[in-house]
Amino acid sequence: MAPDRIFNLGFHLATTISILVLVSLGLAVIFGMRGVINLAHGEFIMLGAFATLTGVRSGLNIWPAMALAALVVGAFGIVIERLLIRHLYGRLADTMLATWGLSLILVQAVENLYGSVTEGLAVPVGNLTFGEFSMSTYNLVLMAAAGAGVLATRTIMRRSRYGLLARAATQSPTMAEGLGVNTSAVNMWTFGLGSALAGAAGALLAPVVGVIPTMGQTYVARAFMAVIVGGPSFLAGTASASGLLGFVENVGTNWFTPVIGQAMLLMAAIVMLRFRPQGLTGTRLGR
Repeated sequence: MAPDRIFNLGFHLATTISILVLVSLGLAVIFGMRGVINLAHGEFIMLGAFATLTGVRSGLNIWPAMALAALVVGAFGIVIERLLIRHLYGRLADTMLATWGLSLILVQAVENLYGSVTEGLAVPVGNLTFGEFSMSTYNLVLMAAAGAGVLATRTIMRRSRYGLLARAATQSPTMAEGLGVNTSAVNMWTFGLGSALAGAAGALLAPVVGVIPTMGQTYVARAFMAVIVGGPSFLAGTASASGLLGFVENVGTNWFTPVIGQAMLLMAAIVMLRFRPQGLTGTRLGR
C-alpha cells in the first residue's frame, strides 16, 4: 500500500477517534461521577453548535464564539441541574425519563427558534495535501482538542480542590457530608462541567457537520457506547473505548459504507460487554 494512502487512512482514523472522544467526554464526567444517564446529552452538543452559530452571526470570530458556546452550555447545564436533576439523584429510571423529556423540549424549542433548515459554518482553516490525498487541516484541531479535553479534565479531577471534593462525594457521599463537603454544590459543578464539555464538542463540530436541531441524535448512541464499554475509570476508559470503537467504525466505513461502519461499532460494543461486563477498565469477572 502506498505511503500516502496509509497516511490518509491513519489521518481519518485519528479524526474518527477524536470526534468520539469529544462527544463522549462530557457524558463520561456526568455518568462516571454522579451515575446520571443524561439522555439529553446529544441536545447539549446541539446547543453548543447553535450557540457557536449565533456567536458568529453576531460578529464574533469563530474561536471566541466556540469558547463562549462551551460556557453558555455549561451555565445552562447548571440551571438544569438546580431545577431538575438534583431532585432525581439515585432514581435512575426517573432521571432517564426526565432527561429524555428535556431532549424533546430542546429539539422543538431550537427548531421553533432557528427552523429545521441545515445551517453551516465555514471551516476556519484550509487543507493539507499528502501525495494524491487532500485533507482538512481542521481535523488536526479536532485531534488537539480531544487530547486537550482529556488532559484538562484529568488535571481538574486530580489536581484541583474541586476534583478532590468531587471524588470524595462520589466514593462516600455520607462521609463527605459529615466532613463538611457541600455535596449539592459539588453535584452542580460536576453537571455543569459535563455540560460545558458537551457544548465544546458541539462547537468544535459545527464547522464540519450540518447544524440542525436533531444533530445530537447522530452522536449520543456512540457516546453512550464509548462510556459504557470504557468501564468505571471514566477518563482512561472513555479514551481507550473511543480508540477501539473508532477503529472498528473507521474500518467498516472504509471497507464498506458508513452504515456498515456504525453497525460494526454496535456489534463490537455488544461483544466487548459480553466478555467484559465491567468494561475495559473494570475487573474481569469469572463465570
